[in-house]
Amino acid sequence: MEALLLSTAVIFVAELGDKSQLMAMTFATRYKARDVIIGLTIATAIVHLVSVGIGAAIGGAFADYQGAINIVAGIAFLGFAAWTLRGDELTDEEADKVRNSQGAAILAVGVAFFLAELGDKTMLATITLATHEGWFGTWIGSTLGMVAADALAIAVGALLGRQLPEKAVRYGATAAFVVFGVLLVVQGATA
Repeated sequence: MEALLLSTAVIFVAELGDKSQLMAMTFATRYKARDVIIGLTIATAIVHLVSVGIGAAIGGAFADYQGAINIVAGIAFLGFAAWTLRGDELTDEEADKVRNSQGAAILAVGVAFFLAELGDKTMLATITLATHEGWFGTWIGSTLGMVAADALAIAVGALLGRQLPEKAVRYGATAAFVVFGVLLVVQGATA
């Protein structure tokens, strides 16, 4: 349960202001919100299942070095904070691909999200969490966190358009990553 709650919170925060949210809003202008959410949920579940598999394998192989893993994970989270502070934008080319996608909505959204999430900070954060948390709770939690953040983006985007306070969201997410990172480093150093 701890893995589920922690990963839901961390991934939700990681997704705030991410290009996936921009993709979700863009897709929602073309397809039904329900189809966008189904497509992104399927893609997220697959990417995060792979992520927790990688993280669990790393954590299991280095179980005797849990303190060091926590320090490395903490440093990774501080890196995610810097990445979040830098910002993440959907390029004009990516936005055009979203607008011009053909085929069934769920398939188009699913494939686009799957490809966009490979190597993204939410995938890397999920791997990091799975190195020392239970894989199943991390998988379900990270998937829920990402879907919730993207669904929120779709709903808020529909209500407010582009009037979201991007800097405030980015700074808040950065601060959360710094807190998680520092806590992990301290936990690893005291282990």
